[in-house]
Amino acid sequence: MYRILEANREVRERRNQLRHPRYAKPQLLATGPNQVWSWDITKLLGPAKWTYFYLYVILDIFSRYVVGWMVAARESAALAKRLVQETSAKQGIEPGQLALQADRGPSMKSKPLALLLADLGVAKSHSRPRVSNDNPFSESQFKTLKYRPEFPDRFGSIQDARAFCQRLSPWYNTEHYHTALGLLTPEMVHYHRAPPKSSTPDNAPCWPPTNGTPGASPAANPNPSPRPRRSGSTHPNATKKGSNSTLTSEGECPKSVDTFRASRRSSIVELRMSP
Repeated sequence: MYRILEANREVRERRNQLRHPRYAKPQLLATGPNQVWSWDITKLLGPAKWTYFYLYVILDIFSRYVVGWMVAARESAALAKRLVQETSAKQGIEPGQLALQADRGPSMKSKPLALLLADLGVAKSHSRPRVSNDNPFSESQFKTLKYRPEFPDRFGSIQDARAFCQRLSPWYNTEHYHTALGLLTPEMVHYHRAPPKSSTPDNAPCWPPTNGTPGASPAANPNPSPRPRRSGSTHPNATKKGSNSTLTSEGECPKSVDTFRASRRSSIVELRMSP
């Protein structure tokens, strides 16, 4: 009986099956500032349970510079449109210059924002459905924000949240030495203010800081990664594939972390073996 059914192609699932389309992995390549932005929204805990404030942040993936941010009482497509419009005007974005990467949240996929991006000549790119790591730069910046020692458990009011972000954003842009940028600040890379390679400033950052700790080994200080020439997400051969492409990374930026870990392990072994 089954041979007869198989010969007539009847041995199969007869119910209608839902087939999801296969989304291409987004790949965007930035070789300079204001070419690819990544933006997202995160929640900040309010004074009581189930109360939140919403932090909107737009990040340049090449320089890691926060080009725009806003704290609001709600997540809204109108507020997102206003933030993108004002930030684009402030940075002097020309049509066809910029690509904007975001996840698939309601504000990111809203019609008002899509129409604005079309008017500005900005290509939009979205993460794949149910994929959490297609927008890594914004998520990493949020982690840096929330892991700061002075970050509070809760904010008493929206004014408190805005005041905190007004202090933190300048610190992140101008004082935070980023390992993916060769221990330069985002402002240096974004506005081409990096010192020449031959010069080493007296206040050059040293990581990890020894602070005069006995037994600290110079081998524990890794060589900082070179200054970024390209930036993206994870794919080594990043190319731009139209408006629905995504982030991929190229360059030596992630190597600094591996160098630090390897050198740290070697220094620990030396210390344990020393008499």
